[in-house]
Amino acid sequence: MLKQPQMFGPELRRLRLAAGLTLTQLASSVHYSKGQLSKIETGQKRPTAEFARLCDAALDAGGALSAIVPSVPTTSRTATPLDEAGADMRRGTTEPDLPGRAHWPLSPSRRQVMAVGATSVLGATPADAAPAPTEALPANAGPYLLMTCRDLFNQYRRLGQVSPPISLLPALAEQTRALGDLAAYSEAGTRSALLNLSARYAEFTGWMAQEAGDDEAALSWTKRAVGLAEEAGDRDLASYALTRRALISYYRGDAAETISLASTARSPRLPVRIRGLAAQHEGQGHALAGDYDACLRDLDRARALLDADHADPATPQLGTTHLSDPITMITGWCLLDLGRPRQAAAVLDEACARLPGHALRTQARYGIRRALAHARSGEVDHACTIARELLPAVRAADSATIRLDLRRLARTLARFRSRPAVAELSPDLTAALHTSLD
Repeated sequence: MLKQPQMFGPELRRLRLAAGLTLTQLASSVHYSKGQLSKIETGQKRPTAEFARLCDAALDAGGALSAIVPSVPTTSRTATPLDEAGADMRRGTTEPDLPGRAHWPLSPSRRQVMAVGATSVLGATPADAAPAPTEALPANAGPYLLMTCRDLFNQYRRLGQVSPPISLLPALAEQTRALGDLAAYSEAGTRSALLNLSARYAEFTGWMAQEAGDDEAALSWTKRAVGLAEEAGDRDLASYALTRRALISYYRGDAAETISLASTARSPRLPVRIRGLAAQHEGQGHALAGDYDACLRDLDRARALLDADHADPATPQLGTTHLSDPITMITGWCLLDLGRPRQAAAVLDEACARLPGHALRTQARYGIRRALAHARSGEVDHACTIARELLPAVRAADSATIRLDLRRLARTLARFRSRPAVAELSPDLTAALHTSLD
């Protein structure tokens, strides 16, 4: 018999009986078998956090069961806190490492460039092939230089939607360095703008590193972004970096750390977009903890802040650029975490229908969660149909974070392995789970 988390089984049984439900009725509600529920109640099977949230919702327990499921020990590597980042992460010093970097050239190989079909926009060159200018760039070159570099950054973000992150990381790292070098030889206004853009490159590189499955590299590149922004006179990015750490904690399943990190960006002096993104991640943390009211309260706060954001369109936007209504999408995302899959499916159905056709990574991220919501609602055949349509996008994205939900979907569908739709999807789903270019 497994060592049972203290009191979970008896508490589940007590709440079930208080609600007047039989094992069969609760099993039908959460789409687990009667035998599985019986083993959890008697301590023969360990409950998962996802199971606890489903039961909390079905029994209207207000997160009581989620609160007594022990946290899964974190095995991912972590970096030092962002507020301890030192001069080594400033421009011109040691660069953060990246997944598999020891085997990479200083600029993208021909294979990597061709893999994303982007020879014309990947303008990075080896560090020793293009020495830095020896005198200042003409002042009138600044506006054109900035416009070109911003356009190139937007191209990289578009490529990130249709390309494996491992293909983009070398070029992004080199672009971050190159912009820092250009800034050193530009007049003051252009220099500050180039450093800020270099910081955005570093932040995006961190996100791609996370997508490639390397949290340590993601945090290191985010710290580098903070250093570059501070050198440009922007100290607000340090608070945004804490919200990025919160998102990494969320994907690790650590609700308390997600909430703690995100809540640090509440200061009214911060830009509304940073506060809005922080409120969104705080809401996601409360969803993990099973706190419905706190989750929706934070998401309402996030919506108000993001709606009030009127940033300069010439400045690259922090966070997603492919969601017309991000908080509605995240509400559906959180409802699934809260153990309310039917409500989640309804919201995600509507929100996913508005996603742009070219945004394959975004389609895969939210579409697989939509399939998971339908599977947990018992709509197994529909879930399989959604997943099958998305598998090409999943393979193109090659995302570690998307694969987390793909694994959850596979585990959920495994409970219905006798269904023809599940049996037909299973080989392709298994292949997608083990496809990676790293």
